[in-house]
Amino acid sequence: MSGIKAFIGARIFDGAAWHDGKVLLTQDGHVAAISDGVPAEAEAIDADGLLIAPGFIDLQVNGGGGVMFNNQPDVTGIARICSAHAQFGTTGLMVTLITDRPDVTSKAAQAGIAALKAHVPGFLGLHFEGPHLSVPRKGTHDPALIRKMETADLEVLIGCKAKLPFVMTTIAPENTTVEQVAALRQAGIVVSLGHTDAGLDVATAYADAGASMVTHLFNAMSPLGHREPGLVGAALANGKLDCGLIADGFHVDPAAIGIALRAKNGPAHIFLVTDAMSTIGTDDDGFELNGRRVYRNGGRLTLADGTLAGADIDMLSCIRFMLEKMEMPLEEALRMASAYPAQAIGASAKGKLLPGFDADFVMLTPDLQMHSTWISGEKIYNATRSGV
Repeated sequence: MSGIKAFIGARIFDGAAWHDGKVLLTQDGHVAAISDGVPAEAEAIDADGLLIAPGFIDLQVNGGGGVMFNNQPDVTGIARICSAHAQFGTTGLMVTLITDRPDVTSKAAQAGIAALKAHVPGFLGLHFEGPHLSVPRKGTHDPALIRKMETADLEVLIGCKAKLPFVMTTIAPENTTVEQVAALRQAGIVVSLGHTDAGLDVATAYADAGASMVTHLFNAMSPLGHREPGLVGAALANGKLDCGLIADGFHVDPAAIGIALRAKNGPAHIFLVTDAMSTIGTDDDGFELNGRRVYRNGGRLTLADGTLAGADIDMLSCIRFMLEKMEMPLEEALRMASAYPAQAIGASAKGKLLPGFDADFVMLTPDLQMHSTWISGEKIYNATRSGV
């Protein structure tokens, strides 16, 4: 067993259960086993007193490290975004382009393909959030750039998916057709419903056509009503729709989060997303987006009129929010940040620490402070200056 690493002394969460007194073995970028002993030829790594958990997976990341993907749609921008989020335990993310011009969308697609070829650590694929949304539910998206999906748009997405393992798009039924959704799904693209006033019947029809996800539950969508359940109702009632959730205390009230968690029909899940902007990993007080200033203040990002403009939170902080405000068991909070988003996009080798899975994991202190981040069995971020 050449090239094997043995992580010794940690409490290990494999995505389903904890393992105490065991050793995590990795080899060639994958999990080899959770073992009782250490092979004689293994490189022993002391992780005594730490927690090891599957690396976090974030399906909605607009920026980080001072970079907004819309403003810098290139490989360097993607690498900086991934590096910024690795500081908070994220080992796989979907870099997200919000509504923009067709030329920017094309540049973003090419940047994603180049990032894959360059093996940028942590890069999973691209999430195109728009431009085929509903203007009344635009949120921070520029209404002047929102438009109907045309054949050329469909071809860009399908062409992108032919060269990337994971591609997502958030669409509104107001500006797409069920036939387009079916074509996207047939190509292997994950279709998410969001920024829409669609009611239950329309949302159900689009889910039947292939939509499998709902973008940032409760935000920028038709609410739950007792006669018209809206997209919120469809998201919770339909067991085939996975739902992203921004757990920062600003986008969704804790009471609503609790209601959603209790109401969600499976087998699909509610999972955590950050919807993070360029401020993550920086001291920046704001940034520019589509010619508008976004202000950072007190954990919130807003336009001048107070509209929330993405989130100023990392995935580890989302997990802490679920523990502290929702009193959720740590195991379930970790699954919401790893196993569930991996399942939502069909990343079958991610989100768990089982034999054959990718050796992507985070090391945390017992009080859930960052220690280090590992991708394919290699340390890419260390929060300490000594030790492991």
